[in-house]
Amino acid sequence: MWVLIPAYEPGPRMVALVEALRPHHRVLVVDDGSGAEFGGVFAAASRAGAHVLTHDANRGKAAALRTGMAWMHRHHPAEGLVCADSDGQHRPEDIEAVARALDERAASGLPPAIVLGARGFDGQVPLRSRVGNRAVSAATAAVTGLRLGDTQTGLRGYPASLLPWAIGVQGERFAYEMRVLLEASRAGIPVVEVRIGTVYLDGNAGSHFRPVVDSLHVLAPVALFAASSVTAFVLDAAALLALAQLTGSLGVAVVGARALSGTVNFLINRRAVFGARGPVARQAARYTALALALVGASYVSLLLLTMLGVPLLLAKVTTDLGLWALSFGIQRAVVFAHPAPERRASVVRVSPGAPMRR
Repeated sequence: MWVLIPAYEPGPRMVALVEALRPHHRVLVVDDGSGAEFGGVFAAASRAGAHVLTHDANRGKAAALRTGMAWMHRHHPAEGLVCADSDGQHRPEDIEAVARALDERAASGLPPAIVLGARGFDGQVPLRSRVGNRAVSAATAAVTGLRLGDTQTGLRGYPASLLPWAIGVQGERFAYEMRVLLEASRAGIPVVEVRIGTVYLDGNAGSHFRPVVDSLHVLAPVALFAASSVTAFVLDAAALLALAQLTGSLGVAVVGARALSGTVNFLINRRAVFGARGPVARQAARYTALALALVGASYVSLLLLTMLGVPLLLAKVTTDLGLWALSFGIQRAVVFAHPAPERRASVVRVSPGAPMRR
Protein backbone atom coordinates (compact mmCIF):
# COMPACT_ATOMS: atom_id res chain seq x y z
CA MET A 1 0.00 0.00 0.00
CA TRP A 2 1.27 3.46 -0.93
CA VAL A 3 0.85 6.54 1.25
CA LEU A 4 0.52 9.87 -0.59
CA ILE A 5 1.56 13.00 1.32
CA PRO A 6 0.82 16.37 -0.35
CA ALA A 7 3.09 18.94 1.27
CA TYR A 8 3.44 22.72 1.20
CA GLU A 9 6.17 24.25 3.35
CA PRO A 10 6.35 21.23 5.68
CA GLY A 11 8.36 20.94 8.87
CA PRO A 12 10.40 18.07 10.33
CA ARG A 13 7.23 16.23 11.36
CA MET A 14 6.76 15.16 7.75
CA VAL A 15 10.20 13.53 7.71
CA ALA A 16 9.40 11.75 10.98
CA LEU A 17 6.15 10.47 9.46
CA VAL A 18 7.99 9.13 6.41
CA GLU A 19 10.51 7.38 8.65
CA ALA A 20 7.71 5.77 10.66
CA LEU A 21 5.83 4.60 7.58
CA ARG A 22 8.67 3.31 5.42
CA PRO A 23 9.17 -0.05 7.19
CA HIS A 24 5.59 -0.97 6.28
CA HIS A 25 4.51 1.18 3.30
CA ARG A 26 5.87 2.91 0.25
CA VAL A 27 5.58 6.70 0.48
CA LEU A 28 4.96 9.26 -2.26
CA VAL A 29 5.48 12.94 -1.35
CA VAL A 30 4.35 15.80 -3.60
CA ASP A 31 6.15 19.10 -2.97
CA ASP A 32 3.52 21.68 -3.91
CA GLY A 33 5.94 24.48 -4.80
CA SER A 34 7.37 24.99 -1.32
CA GLY A 35 10.51 26.64 -2.71
CA ALA A 36 14.25 26.30 -2.13
CA GLU A 37 13.94 27.17 1.57
CA PHE A 38 12.28 23.80 2.19
CA GLY A 39 14.51 21.78 -0.10
CA GLY A 40 16.32 20.28 2.86
CA VAL A 41 13.09 18.87 4.30
CA PHE A 42 12.20 17.14 1.06
CA ALA A 43 15.77 15.88 0.65
CA ALA A 44 15.53 14.36 4.12
CA ALA A 45 12.23 12.74 3.19
CA SER A 46 13.88 11.30 0.09
CA ARG A 47 16.75 9.91 2.14
CA ALA A 48 14.19 8.35 4.48
CA GLY A 49 12.82 6.42 1.49
CA ALA A 50 10.05 8.60 0.05
CA HIS A 51 9.64 9.13 -3.68
CA VAL A 52 9.33 12.92 -4.13
CA LEU A 53 7.49 14.74 -6.94
CA THR A 54 7.76 18.53 -7.22
CA HIS A 55 5.52 21.32 -8.50
CA ASP A 56 7.44 24.35 -9.79
CA ALA A 57 4.90 26.67 -8.11
CA ASN A 58 2.24 26.34 -5.44
CA ARG A 59 -0.94 24.99 -7.05
CA GLY A 60 -2.94 23.94 -4.01
CA LYS A 61 -3.72 20.69 -2.24
CA ALA A 62 -6.13 19.42 -4.90
CA ALA A 63 -3.48 19.72 -7.60
CA ALA A 64 -0.92 17.95 -5.40
CA LEU A 65 -3.36 15.11 -4.75
CA ARG A 66 -4.14 14.77 -8.46
CA THR A 67 -0.42 14.77 -9.31
CA GLY A 68 0.21 11.94 -6.86
CA MET A 69 -2.85 9.96 -7.95
CA ALA A 70 -1.94 10.33 -11.63
CA TRP A 71 1.62 9.13 -10.94
CA MET A 72 0.24 6.15 -9.04
CA HIS A 73 -2.24 5.27 -11.78
CA ARG A 74 0.50 5.50 -14.40
CA HIS A 75 3.23 3.59 -12.58
CA HIS A 76 1.28 1.32 -10.20
CA PRO A 77 -2.22 0.97 -11.72
CA ALA A 78 -3.16 -2.05 -9.62
CA GLU A 79 -2.38 -0.51 -6.23
CA GLY A 80 -4.47 1.70 -3.98
CA LEU A 81 -3.22 4.48 -1.76
CA VAL A 82 -3.86 6.34 1.47
CA CYS A 83 -3.65 10.15 1.46
CA ALA A 84 -2.28 11.72 4.65
CA ASP A 85 -1.40 15.27 5.68
CA SER A 86 2.19 16.40 6.17
CA ASP A 87 1.76 18.24 9.48
CA GLY A 88 2.04 15.19 11.75
CA GLN A 89 -1.61 15.10 12.79
CA HIS A 90 -2.17 11.69 11.19
CA ARG A 91 -0.50 9.03 13.28
CA PRO A 92 1.10 6.00 11.60
CA GLU A 93 -1.34 3.65 13.34
CA ASP A 94 -4.29 5.67 12.01
CA ILE A 95 -2.89 5.57 8.47
CA GLU A 96 -2.49 1.82 8.92
CA ALA A 97 -6.13 1.52 10.04
CA VAL A 98 -7.31 3.13 6.80
CA ALA A 99 -4.98 0.93 4.73
CA ARG A 100 -6.26 -2.16 6.53
CA ALA A 101 -9.88 -1.21 5.84
CA LEU A 102 -9.11 -0.92 2.11
CA ASP A 103 -7.46 -4.35 2.11
CA GLU A 104 -10.27 -5.97 4.09
CA ARG A 105 -12.93 -4.67 1.71
CA ALA A 106 -11.02 -5.97 -1.28
CA ALA A 107 -10.48 -9.37 0.36
CA SER A 108 -14.19 -9.61 1.22
CA GLY A 109 -15.30 -8.81 -2.33
CA LEU A 110 -17.12 -5.65 -1.27
CA PRO A 111 -17.59 -2.79 -3.76
CA PRO A 112 -14.69 -0.30 -4.00
CA ALA A 113 -15.15 2.45 -1.41
CA ILE A 114 -13.56 5.66 -0.23
CA VAL A 115 -12.29 5.11 3.32
CA LEU A 116 -12.16 8.13 5.63
CA GLY A 117 -10.11 8.35 8.80
CA ALA A 118 -12.76 9.99 10.98
CA ARG A 119 -11.79 11.87 14.12
CA GLY A 120 -13.98 11.65 17.18
CA PHE A 121 -13.35 15.33 18.12
CA ASP A 122 -12.85 14.52 21.76
CA GLY A 123 -10.36 16.21 24.07
CA GLN A 124 -8.80 19.60 23.32
CA VAL A 125 -10.11 20.54 19.86
CA PRO A 126 -9.84 24.11 18.46
CA LEU A 127 -13.28 25.73 18.38
CA ARG A 128 -13.06 26.60 14.66
CA SER A 129 -12.38 22.95 13.83
CA ARG A 130 -15.15 21.54 16.02
CA VAL A 131 -17.85 23.99 14.90
CA GLY A 132 -16.81 24.06 11.25
CA ASN A 133 -16.77 20.30 10.87
CA ARG A 134 -20.14 19.83 12.56
CA ALA A 135 -21.78 22.47 10.38
CA VAL A 136 -20.42 21.03 7.13
CA SER A 137 -21.24 17.46 8.22
CA ALA A 138 -24.85 18.46 8.91
CA ALA A 139 -25.16 20.16 5.52
CA THR A 140 -23.63 17.15 3.78
CA ALA A 141 -26.07 14.78 5.47
CA ALA A 142 -29.01 16.97 4.50
CA VAL A 143 -28.21 17.09 0.80
CA THR A 144 -26.50 13.74 0.11
CA GLY A 145 -27.67 11.27 2.72
CA LEU A 146 -24.07 10.58 3.74
CA ARG A 147 -24.06 10.74 7.52
CA LEU A 148 -20.39 11.34 8.18
CA GLY A 149 -18.74 12.22 11.44
CA ASP A 150 -15.75 13.97 9.84
CA THR A 151 -16.09 15.57 6.41
CA GLN A 152 -12.88 17.59 6.71
CA THR A 153 -10.43 14.77 7.31
CA GLY A 154 -7.42 14.65 5.03
CA LEU A 155 -6.77 10.98 5.85
CA ARG A 156 -8.48 9.12 3.01
CA GLY A 157 -7.99 5.79 1.31
CA TYR A 158 -8.72 5.08 -2.35
CA PRO A 159 -8.64 1.65 -4.02
CA ALA A 160 -6.84 1.50 -7.37
CA SER A 161 -10.11 1.26 -9.32
CA LEU A 162 -11.32 4.64 -8.00
CA LEU A 163 -8.17 6.66 -8.76
CA PRO A 164 -9.18 7.64 -12.34
CA TRP A 165 -12.55 8.79 -11.00
CA ALA A 166 -10.93 10.77 -8.16
CA ILE A 167 -8.51 12.47 -10.56
CA GLY A 168 -11.48 13.67 -12.62
CA VAL A 169 -13.41 15.22 -9.72
CA GLN A 170 -13.52 19.01 -10.11
CA GLY A 171 -12.62 21.51 -7.38
CA GLU A 172 -9.49 23.20 -6.16
CA ARG A 173 -7.60 23.41 -2.89
CA PHE A 174 -9.62 22.27 0.13
CA ALA A 175 -12.94 22.40 -1.79
CA TYR A 176 -11.77 19.35 -3.75
CA GLU A 177 -11.98 17.00 -0.77
CA MET A 178 -15.56 18.08 -0.07
CA ARG A 179 -16.44 17.73 -3.73
CA VAL A 180 -15.15 14.14 -3.67
CA LEU A 181 -17.80 13.30 -1.06
CA LEU A 182 -20.58 15.02 -2.99
CA GLU A 183 -19.64 13.34 -6.26
CA ALA A 184 -19.32 9.97 -4.52
CA SER A 185 -22.89 10.34 -3.31
CA ARG A 186 -24.05 11.15 -6.84
CA ALA A 187 -22.18 8.20 -8.32
CA GLY A 188 -23.29 5.74 -5.65
CA ILE A 189 -19.74 5.12 -4.45
CA PRO A 190 -19.71 3.84 -0.85
CA VAL A 191 -18.00 6.03 1.76
CA VAL A 192 -16.71 4.20 4.85
CA GLU A 193 -15.42 5.76 8.07
CA VAL A 194 -12.70 4.28 10.26
CA ARG A 195 -12.42 5.88 13.70
CA ILE A 196 -9.02 7.44 14.36
CA GLY A 197 -7.50 9.57 17.08
CA THR A 198 -8.07 13.31 17.28
CA VAL A 199 -4.71 15.08 17.14
CA TYR A 200 -4.22 18.87 16.97
CA LEU A 201 -0.65 20.04 17.27
CA ASP A 202 0.15 23.62 18.36
CA GLY A 203 -3.49 24.60 18.13
CA ASN A 204 -3.60 23.38 14.52
CA ALA A 205 -1.07 26.05 13.57
CA GLY A 206 0.45 23.80 10.93
CA SER A 207 -2.75 23.69 8.91
CA HIS A 208 -3.04 25.81 5.77
CA PHE A 209 -6.83 25.71 5.98
CA ARG A 210 -8.30 29.25 5.98
CA PRO A 211 -11.47 29.04 8.10
CA VAL A 212 -13.54 31.72 6.32
CA VAL A 213 -12.29 31.62 2.73
CA ASP A 214 -11.90 27.87 2.44
CA SER A 215 -15.15 27.17 4.29
CA LEU A 216 -16.96 29.20 1.64
CA HIS A 217 -15.26 27.16 -1.07
CA VAL A 218 -16.17 23.94 0.71
CA LEU A 219 -19.81 24.99 1.09
CA ALA A 220 -20.14 26.26 -2.49
CA PRO A 221 -21.00 22.84 -3.97
CA VAL A 222 -23.55 22.28 -1.18
CA ALA A 223 -25.27 25.56 -2.05
CA LEU A 224 -26.04 24.21 -5.53
CA PHE A 225 -28.48 21.74 -4.03
CA ALA A 226 -30.45 24.48 -2.30
CA ALA A 227 -30.34 26.86 -5.28
CA SER A 228 -32.53 24.61 -7.41
CA SER A 229 -35.25 24.53 -4.76
CA VAL A 230 -35.08 28.29 -4.25
CA THR A 231 -35.43 28.87 -8.00
CA ALA A 232 -38.44 26.57 -8.17
CA PHE A 233 -40.00 28.20 -5.12
CA VAL A 234 -39.71 31.74 -6.54
CA LEU A 235 -41.14 30.63 -9.89
CA ASP A 236 -43.92 28.67 -8.18
CA ALA A 237 -44.88 31.54 -5.87
CA ALA A 238 -44.96 34.08 -8.71
CA ALA A 239 -47.02 31.78 -10.92
CA LEU A 240 -49.38 30.96 -8.04
CA LEU A 241 -50.16 34.61 -7.36
CA ALA A 242 -50.55 35.41 -11.06
CA LEU A 243 -52.82 32.45 -11.81
CA ALA A 244 -54.91 33.02 -8.68
CA GLN A 245 -55.49 36.62 -9.81
CA LEU A 246 -56.30 35.63 -13.40
CA THR A 247 -58.53 32.62 -12.75
CA GLY A 248 -59.94 33.25 -9.29
CA SER A 249 -59.46 29.55 -8.55
CA LEU A 250 -57.04 28.33 -5.92
CA GLY A 251 -57.03 24.81 -7.38
CA VAL A 252 -56.12 25.95 -10.89
CA ALA A 253 -53.45 28.26 -9.49
CA VAL A 254 -51.82 25.53 -7.40
CA VAL A 255 -51.81 22.97 -10.23
CA GLY A 256 -50.63 25.39 -12.91
CA ALA A 257 -47.88 26.92 -10.80
CA ARG A 258 -46.61 23.52 -9.68
CA ALA A 259 -46.60 22.18 -13.25
CA LEU A 260 -44.42 25.07 -14.43
CA SER A 261 -42.04 25.12 -11.49
CA GLY A 262 -41.91 21.32 -11.37
CA THR A 263 -40.75 21.05 -14.97
CA VAL A 264 -37.97 23.54 -14.38
CA ASN A 265 -37.02 21.88 -11.08
CA PHE A 266 -36.89 18.42 -12.69
CA LEU A 267 -34.53 19.56 -15.43
CA ILE A 268 -32.22 21.41 -13.03
CA ASN A 269 -32.17 18.63 -10.46
CA ARG A 270 -31.55 15.88 -12.98
CA ARG A 271 -28.56 17.53 -14.61
CA ALA A 272 -27.02 20.00 -12.17
CA VAL A 273 -27.97 18.73 -8.73
CA PHE A 274 -28.07 14.93 -8.81
CA GLY A 275 -26.11 14.31 -12.02
CA ALA A 276 -28.56 11.53 -12.83
CA ARG A 277 -28.09 9.11 -15.68
CA GLY A 278 -30.37 6.51 -17.20
CA PRO A 279 -33.82 6.73 -18.82
CA VAL A 280 -35.33 10.19 -18.59
CA ALA A 281 -38.86 8.83 -18.97
CA ARG A 282 -38.61 6.66 -15.87
CA GLN A 283 -37.21 9.51 -13.80
CA ALA A 284 -39.86 11.87 -15.14
CA ALA A 285 -42.59 9.39 -14.19
CA ARG A 286 -41.23 9.12 -10.65
CA TYR A 287 -40.91 12.88 -10.41
CA THR A 288 -44.46 13.36 -11.69
CA ALA A 289 -45.84 10.92 -9.12
CA LEU A 290 -44.00 12.80 -6.39
CA ALA A 291 -45.19 16.14 -7.76
CA LEU A 292 -48.81 14.99 -7.78
CA ALA A 293 -48.56 13.84 -4.18
CA LEU A 294 -47.01 17.15 -3.19
CA VAL A 295 -49.70 19.07 -5.09
CA GLY A 296 -52.33 17.32 -3.01
CA ALA A 297 -50.46 18.02 0.20
CA SER A 298 -49.86 21.62 -0.82
CA TYR A 299 -53.51 22.20 -1.72
CA VAL A 300 -54.79 20.77 1.56
CA SER A 301 -52.31 22.81 3.55
CA LEU A 302 -53.05 26.05 1.69
CA LEU A 303 -56.80 25.49 1.98
CA LEU A 304 -56.63 24.93 5.72
CA LEU A 305 -54.30 27.86 6.36
CA THR A 306 -56.27 30.32 4.23
CA MET A 307 -59.52 29.20 5.91
CA LEU A 308 -57.83 30.11 9.18
CA GLY A 309 -57.20 33.61 7.84
CA VAL A 310 -53.54 33.24 6.89
CA PRO A 311 -52.62 35.37 3.82
CA LEU A 312 -52.00 33.29 0.70
CA LEU A 313 -48.31 34.20 0.34
CA LEU A 314 -47.56 33.45 4.00
CA ALA A 315 -49.48 30.19 3.73
CA LYS A 316 -47.43 29.34 0.65
CA VAL A 317 -44.11 29.97 2.46
CA THR A 318 -45.17 27.92 5.49
CA THR A 319 -46.38 25.02 3.37
CA ASP A 320 -43.33 24.84 1.12
CA LEU A 321 -40.89 24.97 4.01
CA GLY A 322 -42.63 21.95 5.50
CA LEU A 323 -42.65 19.96 2.25
CA TRP A 324 -39.13 20.87 1.08
CA ALA A 325 -37.19 18.37 3.18
CA LEU A 326 -39.59 15.54 2.32
CA SER A 327 -39.46 16.35 -1.40
CA PHE A 328 -35.71 16.61 -1.55
CA GLY A 329 -35.16 13.40 0.36
CA ILE A 330 -37.47 11.44 -1.94
CA GLN A 331 -35.84 12.91 -5.05
CA ARG A 332 -32.40 11.93 -3.80
CA ALA A 333 -33.35 8.44 -2.64
CA VAL A 334 -35.95 7.41 -5.23
CA VAL A 335 -36.43 9.72 -8.22
CA PHE A 336 -32.77 10.22 -9.15
CA ALA A 337 -31.29 7.29 -7.24
CA HIS A 338 -28.10 5.72 -8.60
CA PRO A 339 -28.27 1.92 -8.85
CA ALA A 340 -25.41 1.10 -6.49
CA PRO A 341 -25.06 -0.63 -3.08
CA GLU A 342 -24.20 1.00 0.23
CA ARG A 343 -25.40 4.49 -0.50
CA ARG A 344 -25.02 5.53 3.12
CA ALA A 345 -21.73 5.84 4.90
CA SER A 346 -20.93 3.31 7.57
CA VAL A 347 -18.67 3.71 10.57
CA VAL A 348 -16.08 1.03 11.32
CA ARG A 349 -14.50 1.22 14.76
CA VAL A 350 -10.89 0.05 14.87
CA SER A 351 -9.22 -0.75 18.14
CA PRO A 352 -6.42 1.72 19.01
CA GLY A 353 -2.91 0.41 18.72
CA ALA A 354 -3.71 -2.38 16.23
CA PRO A 355 -0.45 -3.86 14.94
CA MET A 356 0.93 -2.71 11.62
CA ARG A 357 1.32 -5.23 8.82
CA ARG A 358 4.77 -6.41 7.85
